[in-house]
Amino acid sequence: MAEGLALEFQRFNRNSRHLKRLQRETLQSVEDVGLSGNLSEEQISEIRLSEVELSELRQVLDVPVSVVVGGQDAYSKVVVVTRLLAEQVLPIVPPTHQHHHHQHHQPWRPITLKYSQTRTVSLALPDHKSSVAGGYELVHSLHAHSRPWGTVPRADVELDQRALQDPVMGSSMLEVGLNHPLLKEGVQVVITPTGTQVSTLDFLKTLLPEVLPILVYAISRDELSDQEVVELRELRRLSPDKGTSILFIRVPHLPETFSDDLPESEQHDILCKLRVLPSPVRPDEVQAPLPVIPTTVSRSHPQVPVQLFRTLCDDLGYLTMAPEPKKFCWRLVEHSYHVDSELVDGFDSFSNVVHYIRMILQSHLIHASTLLNQGHNRCMRKFILFAFDMAREIQITPRRISYAREKEAELYESLMAIASSKQDEIRVVISDTVDKMKVDLLDKAAAYEFKDGESLSTSEAICGRQVRQCTGEIQELVIGSLNGEVGRQLVDRVDVMRDSYLGTLQRCLESLEKDCRACGENPHIGDALKQMVNAAYQVQLTVTTSSSVLRSLWEKMKQLVAAMPGRTPPVIDAEWKRKVASEMISSLSEAKLTKSICAQFRERLKNSHDSFLGSLKQLEAQLTSRLEKTEGQQTRIKKVDAPKLARLSLESTSLRDMILFGMPRLDRELGRGQYGVVYGCESWGGFRPCAVKSLVPLDEKHWNDLAMEFHYTRSVPEHERIVALRGSVIDHSYGQGETPAVLLIMDRLNRDLYSAIKNGLDWLIRLQISLDVAQGIRFLHSQGLVHRDIKLKNVLLDKNNRAKLTDLGFCKPEAMMSGSIVGTPIHMAPELFTGHYDNSVDVYAFGILFWYICAGHVRLPLIFEQCQSKDQLWNCVKKGARPERLPVFEDKCWCLMQECWAGDPSKRPLLGDVEPRLMEIMEMGVIKLQECREQIDENEEDSKVDSAVDATEQFGFIAREDVVQLGNSLHYSINGLL
Repeated sequence: MAEGLALEFQRFNRNSRHLKRLQRETLQSVEDVGLSGNLSEEQISEIRLSEVELSELRQVLDVPVSVVVGGQDAYSKVVVVTRLLAEQVLPIVPPTHQHHHHQHHQPWRPITLKYSQTRTVSLALPDHKSSVAGGYELVHSLHAHSRPWGTVPRADVELDQRALQDPVMGSSMLEVGLNHPLLKEGVQVVITPTGTQVSTLDFLKTLLPEVLPILVYAISRDELSDQEVVELRELRRLSPDKGTSILFIRVPHLPETFSDDLPESEQHDILCKLRVLPSPVRPDEVQAPLPVIPTTVSRSHPQVPVQLFRTLCDDLGYLTMAPEPKKFCWRLVEHSYHVDSELVDGFDSFSNVVHYIRMILQSHLIHASTLLNQGHNRCMRKFILFAFDMAREIQITPRRISYAREKEAELYESLMAIASSKQDEIRVVISDTVDKMKVDLLDKAAAYEFKDGESLSTSEAICGRQVRQCTGEIQELVIGSLNGEVGRQLVDRVDVMRDSYLGTLQRCLESLEKDCRACGENPHIGDALKQMVNAAYQVQLTVTTSSSVLRSLWEKMKQLVAAMPGRTPPVIDAEWKRKVASEMISSLSEAKLTKSICAQFRERLKNSHDSFLGSLKQLEAQLTSRLEKTEGQQTRIKKVDAPKLARLSLESTSLRDMILFGMPRLDRELGRGQYGVVYGCESWGGFRPCAVKSLVPLDEKHWNDLAMEFHYTRSVPEHERIVALRGSVIDHSYGQGETPAVLLIMDRLNRDLYSAIKNGLDWLIRLQISLDVAQGIRFLHSQGLVHRDIKLKNVLLDKNNRAKLTDLGFCKPEAMMSGSIVGTPIHMAPELFTGHYDNSVDVYAFGILFWYICAGHVRLPLIFEQCQSKDQLWNCVKKGARPERLPVFEDKCWCLMQECWAGDPSKRPLLGDVEPRLMEIMEMGVIKLQECREQIDENEEDSKVDSAVDATEQFGFIAREDVVQLGNSLHYSINGLL
């Protein structure tokens, strides 16, 4: 027992150290990303492990494992501890209910058993954080100090009346140091206090934050007292959502002759017979425990008293009334695996304790690895999003600058055209405005009150200076009114053209301004551009004397007004005012005014245009520098940060899968490739049958590539056209531990498309496969992924010949592709060799795949068959070589192939357009096969039958039964044609 438990704790600590390393490297990786300056502090905070996650990880990885033993009395607790250690360390005091004299037992202090090279006993006060001993050791004389001991003296574990009244001694814990294999791994055994004022719940509340607990409750009586029921009910509050897991153990009754006064040798013999201690005696010599009432309520626990079992089931909810014995298993509760409480009935089935403790330890490891893996996956998702944002910025920013330049040029040319070619329209505007306002202006002038009206008399002549003053005021009145109205008319015409360009231009400038502010060098350029556009290209709607255009109009009008003659001093009256205003209006020249306005407008437009281009050039230089930095950041994320996190993710989830499902049992070899071997596997993790891809990473880069493949493959949602990756396990024992092997477990299918076509496939089945492949690629694209290695051997077929894509080794999000030249040569699009490509490379590869599907064989196209090496093959593809047309190809199939493998990626069709075209080809094939079937049914003559058979053979059929069978198996019924 002790050896088995020691192995479990060793295994737990080994895995715990592994997880601590992963946690440490994860935290360091995130900090390295922050120090690199590639991401903002806000972005870094998004990928850090939260305080809650760190706290939960600490609770599993950074505290010692403690087997916390509670129970009905000191006897039951000590018996369980004795059985765990396979050694009697503590005194066994018979419970009072087994003896007639019913002696009173002293309360017991809490006890901690921990590892020590030599046997030691001491008293210690718990520190301020927990109830675990190790705070302050008390200088106190114990009975164990006075003589050698095998069993801790009873007086040292009991609390006498004096100790109970002393708060220091009453709260002290007995520390027992043992050189025991069970405790070597840092494991502690803690026994809760018995008969003291400190409740078990209060004791555990202070204990649990500093230990990883395995709760054991020892039962020595056939019923639970009311106080014990309350105590157990309170314990459920420790974890109300998941339920506190407790291992209940019923201990055997001692014989009446047993006493703690017996010599240790006699106690040992009795304990061996009760199987509390290991015994060399045969099973038939073991003394049977005292009989219990045989009435049972569950086949799981046939010897458990009814009342006790029902209390644990119905009243407390720890156990369930299982009609059949159940296996130990995890229960998924809120994304974590929980182990249900169990009852071990006597020491005959005490081996179940090892299995239960293993399940508890493994559930903690699963929880910790899941937390880490969630953090890894969150980081990877953020990295992909950041890379997408960076790629978008790299692509969009130059286009925005070009767009701004283009729109500004259109706006400039359009407004220049207004100023140059629409002078007549402007002159008419001015003339019409003057004619409409003339009468109203004369009336306003006649009724005008001069500013210095008190010194002017309407009936007396005035001097020349006063005449000029009065004339100026009338001029201000007339020209001001004309200026405002003419300005409004011009605004109406200019704004129509301006608004068609300025709105989109301003939005583009706002976007550039945002990018410019991110540069941190000159955050005002974007603002300057917007202000310049507003100032240059709009006549302000609010007509004020501050408007530069209207001010120019004002000054020109004043220049064109003829000076008033003053031979004789006039009489300042309404008639004079009217006459002055009339002469001023008549002296205006619409042609000269129009010409002046347009000239000023053109000059202003040109200056604004030149200023805009200069500012835009300055902005472009700054943004180009920023984009170079962004490309460097994106490269680091793709080549350094993401692969590092992906590898940590692979390790954390592989450990989790190993704990949950174990190492897969490999059967015969199914195939091998450049980097690994594929084996069969009967079942793993509840999936059957499986294929196990075994890979041994050769170097760091290979590790990173494998980790990225694993992450992207496992992150793809389950889809009927994609082979599902079920899990992974890392075999650290491979290569004597120097070169661990990574095992990727996935669904096993019947065969690949290469072998299927080689052995012969009917035409419509091949068409259905092409449609399946197109749907699979389209689904990957919808997830932002590019497969990059579409070929015959990466298409697997199930028993119904339905296709699924596999081997996502080169599959990556478009933004995470670093321009690597990957794939199979004849399936590689020419742009792959340039390092700049997108998801259209999968469309190209599909076109080559469709050639094989339509050809019905796996031989290389002639032009590629002549190539002597891979380099020649690549050069052939780069020069534009494509497979030849075969006689069996229909026009629509050949056109589809050619469009898919077009040299210009922009001319390749979208997969959403490919699917209906494949459906149309399938429909035509079904119709032709139907016609062939009718010919076979209607014509009995040999020549006609031969001709019908020839027609069917063109489509890969040899008998009409094939037509019927195939038509019924098609996923798409083609509108019920068959």
